[in-house]
Amino acid sequence: MAHGSRDPRAAATVEALLEEVRRARPGLPVRGAYLDHSAPTLAQALHGHAEAVVLPLLLTAAYHSRVDLPAALNEARARDPLLRVHYGDTLGPHPLLVSVLERRLAEAGVTPGDPGTAVVLVSAGSSDARANAVVAALARTWRPSPGRASGPLSGPTSGPLSGPLSGPLGGRATGPVSGGGGWWAVTAAYASAAGPTPAEAVALLRRAGAPRVAVAPYLLAPGYFADKVRRDTLAAGADVVADVLGPAPELAQVVLRRYEAALRAPVDAAAS
Repeated sequence: MAHGSRDPRAAATVEALLEEVRRARPGLPVRGAYLDHSAPTLAQALHGHAEAVVLPLLLTAAYHSRVDLPAALNEARARDPLLRVHYGDTLGPHPLLVSVLERRLAEAGVTPGDPGTAVVLVSAGSSDARANAVVAALARTWRPSPGRASGPLSGPTSGPLSGPLSGPLGGRATGPVSGGGGWWAVTAAYASAAGPTPAEAVALLRRAGAPRVAVAPYLLAPGYFADKVRRDTLAAGADVVADVLGPAPELAQVVLRRYEAALRAPVDAAAS
């Protein structure tokens, strides 16, 4: 179950991800559904089935997974009262998502863990502070995946960024900045609803002396946010903007792990 978008690239990316899941688990029936803008709805996708696993194709638990999706499930059950549903967790947080971020950075020419590169981890942002905190925690703890890092696992001799930096117009950046393992620094930024914005984070890192700044979008699919992040961060001085997570094989594995966990949970345990 994805959010949906007016941008057709988003639904195409979701369908490509689901095709990766089908390839990884032949014989498993997999259907996509959308909260908004795209078809089918969840009720349409579930109609005629006696039992199903519903997985939120969302990267953090926030309003959509806590309110919108349960409401959509209630609508589906009203249409099919005997329907049995196992409701799974959101895709993130999960260690394999870091592997996808590193895959996309590597495709953009950035060696994961490069001590000469600062990374801006960009999520869509949420009015739910808990969701933003998940992204902030990922930025604080991001270490290169085994086998991907190169160079010493320490910052430059001047030391990596730590603590808040002076923000634009004398303000303070609210996103955490840390040494991030082998990276020069890793800081979280938010495309909406929270700060710093991606462009602000890039500018702060530049002023702090980062030799190179790469932007890693923590976004599932292309669309308005991804386009805006690319445009704004390049204008702010980013050297590289990686692609969105998209239909990566690691992400398909996360879907399957969430599916297996949901099967073990009681029916409707998280969707009432």
